[in-house]
Amino acid sequence: MKQKLGLLAALIVFLAILGWAFYPKPFEVDVAEIYLGNFERTIEESGKTRLRDRYVVSAPVAGKLARLTVREGDVVQAGQIVALIWPAPPPLLDERRLQEQREQVAAAEASVARAKAGLQKSELVLSQAEADLRRNESLAARGFISPIQIENARSIAQQRQREREVSTQETKSALHQLAQLRIALQRVSGTEPLARQVVAVKAPSSGRVVKLRQQSEAILAAGANLLDVGDPRAIEVIVELLTEDAAQVKPGALATLSNWGAPTKLQARVRLVEPSAFTKVSALGVEEQRVNVILDITSPPEEWQTLGDNYKVDVMIPVQSATNVMLVPVGCLFPRGSRSGLFVFDRGRARINEVELVARNGREAWIKTSLKAGTKVIAYPPAGLNDGDSVDIIE
Repeated sequence: MKQKLGLLAALIVFLAILGWAFYPKPFEVDVAEIYLGNFERTIEESGKTRLRDRYVVSAPVAGKLARLTVREGDVVQAGQIVALIWPAPPPLLDERRLQEQREQVAAAEASVARAKAGLQKSELVLSQAEADLRRNESLAARGFISPIQIENARSIAQQRQREREVSTQETKSALHQLAQLRIALQRVSGTEPLARQVVAVKAPSSGRVVKLRQQSEAILAAGANLLDVGDPRAIEVIVELLTEDAAQVKPGALATLSNWGAPTKLQARVRLVEPSAFTKVSALGVEEQRVNVILDITSPPEEWQTLGDNYKVDVMIPVQSATNVMLVPVGCLFPRGSRSGLFVFDRGRARINEVELVARNGREAWIKTSLKAGTKVIAYPPAGLNDGDSVDIIE
């Protein structure tokens, strides 16, 4: 009998241990509380500063740029000469092209000689026609020839006059062509006069040189950028927002600038939300539609006098706010159909409650619920947690 009782006791202990081993353990969870407070939803994005009015000075003509004497940060006045440009020298020719140029000059000289000979010939023919006309007019005055012969003589004299004019123009054209080829040959041979008119490039506005795009002497094409001029005291902030965020930002909205290089935060105001968006590829390779939002700094200039052009700033723009509303950490909420849900900590058990999510930011959510402030809720509920499961608070 004692042996049977011992076996029975051992069996009971074994079954108790087995039941305890397979009994579901409670979930270990963190808890938070629902509380009343002020809610604010903001849009946070990195932006950069830029000059409100930037003037890019460019080369008006192609030519050789002299080394710039101005430096970044120098003060310039409107109309001040900031660069000098000489016309570009002609390109160098190889020996074959140079010989061709010389032969063209020789051919042009022969054309000039031929044109001059033609001019002399036309002058002789004209002199003969004029002499014949005078002789015929003398004979006609004495009645020896008819009026028709006089008209023919006059017509021939006029024709010879026109021929001489044509020969004169041909001679001038040949001389001009010869001069043009000789000038080209002078440029190639280096005998061209060095006196060339210099082009002075002037500053379009008063301000400071904020960027040098070309400082050393160089051969530039027309329209090449030389330097940027602007007023560093007139700075604005540009931030690229997603279109869904930009649609909530209105001109005149207040903003805060931080992490710009000083511990103080600057105040700003939205001046413009550009009407057109653009496509930008994110760091993850995703195409995004973004909009430029322009802000004016409203803090006193002495607070941000060290802020320069193209500096990075963090921009925070409030888009929604409320006071004395029911709040809960965002980590307590999870989707539940068309609404949101959370787990209430009820005497060691998890109870699901549905709430209406009004708005949320990165830290807290504004909800409408029948639960009271101070109610404990489970933060970041485990994936396998269900309604009614046993839970323990992590100490």
